Amino acid sequence: MALLDFIKGELLEILEWNDDTRDTIVWRYPDDDKAIKNGAQLIVRESQVGQFLYLGEFGDTFGPGKHPLTTENIPVLTRLKSWKYGFESPFKADLYYVTTRLFTGNKWGTSNPIMLRDKDFGVVRARAFGTYDFKVVDPKVFIREVAGSDHNFQLHEFADTMRSRIVSVFSDSLASANIPVLDAATKYTELGDALLPLINPVMAAKYGIEISSFIVENISVPKEVEEAIDKKSSMSVIGDLNDYVKYQMAQGFENPGEGGAGAAGMASELAVGFAVAQQLMGQQGFGGATPQASSPAAPATAAAIGIPDLLDPESCAKLLGVSPDDVIIELEAGNLKGRKIGSQYRITRAALNAFLAG
Repeated sequence: MALLDFIKGELLEILEWNDDTRDTIVWRYPDDDKAIKNGAQLIVRESQVGQFLYLGEFGDTFGPGKHPLTTENIPVLTRLKSWKYGFESPFKADLYYVTTRLFTGNKWGTSNPIMLRDKDFGVVRARAFGTYDFKVVDPKVFIREVAGSDHNFQLHEFADTMRSRIVSVFSDSLASANIPVLDAATKYTELGDALLPLINPVMAAKYGIEISSFIVENISVPKEVEEAIDKKSSMSVIGDLNDYVKYQMAQGFENPGEGGAGAAGMASELAVGFAVAQQLMGQQGFGGATPQASSPAAPATAAAIGIPDLLDPESCAKLLGVSPDDVIIELEAGNLKGRKIGSQYRITRAALNAFLAG
């Protein structure tokens, strides 16, 4: 009797897993070198899959339910073990339980910048991070490619193992989607939804998982690209009337007295004043100009708006809306060509045109 009790104690009659954690993905049944009894009951709960392995090869897969382990119920294992006429004796095999529920709120991010080809900025280095939800859809592929022989594969191990792989798939998908950086940085939700059809086939085939939600929380670009984006936005606000000059004017109004004390700053102010004067005089017919002279097709020169051939600093300053001292600074710096007769400067119309054109 004692011998029978001993033999019975060496056999597994019921196999089940009561998962009391929220982060275990794969759990191997601890057989303690015991054999599985013929007709033993395998219990698989909801959100679980039972996967047998025999001598390193995948056997049968069982979904939720109660399954008697007989020759009829384990055809793959029967073939692998070469049972020709059924079996009566116990057998040895590894049993892995795989959790198939959804694991939510997993973080992903690029440790190094990824290279993207953008139609507006050329090749751009970008960083990105966000969250994703996943579940196991192919236990065999997941065990083979991700979990391996780990007897208790948990979520934090999955995060360490898959972080670089998910970033790689994200980078390839974003590149193939050909989404501009400006659009990617403003449409995070739409971007994640658009990438899912590109990401999931790769994730399922390579790792046996499905990404149910892929959320991009942020995409950042280098400082130089940010500055280029800011300048492009500023130019869009300025409009189409001599864009560059108006941009300089906006910068000067924003920072009065900063960076404008030198010759370059005065050049910007004179250019701005002349551009505004051209527009106003063209509209009002200054100096006897005909209405056709104010047409947008008319040349934007001093001659076109009736400015005299010779100007003094005061007249030039009044015309441009700057102080005479500003004009004299440009004359003394040599940026604006003029001739000093006695104590007075004289500026030709040709010199003014050359200054503004340069």
